[in-house]
Amino acid sequence: MDMRVRMPVDHPMPEIAAFVAEMKSAFGEPEIDEAIRRGKAGEQTFYASENGHSVGTPTAAATNNWPVDRAVRDRHYCDGCDGSCIGAAKSCHP
Repeated sequence: MDMRVRMPVDHPMPEIAAFVAEMKSAFGEPEIDEAIRRGKAGEQTFYASENGHSVGTPTAAATNNWPVDRAVRDRHYCDGCDGSCIGAAKSCHP
């Protein structure tokens, strides 16, 4: 039986919602809900950003980051990679 929680496709932050669901499963819903509530109230206990939406209170480190190009994020590590696979949607080794 697949226990993973699936978020509706139209959710404004689907990757974050899935991650939060997994954290609730691992650490308990009350604990994660409390961290999110406190982050929304201004404490640096929770911050998430996806698709131009954000929730919670960022830390100094969270405000000094750069967006990652999807081509780079979606590539996977290849032993001896020369970077030629970046943006190619495939690994550089067969």
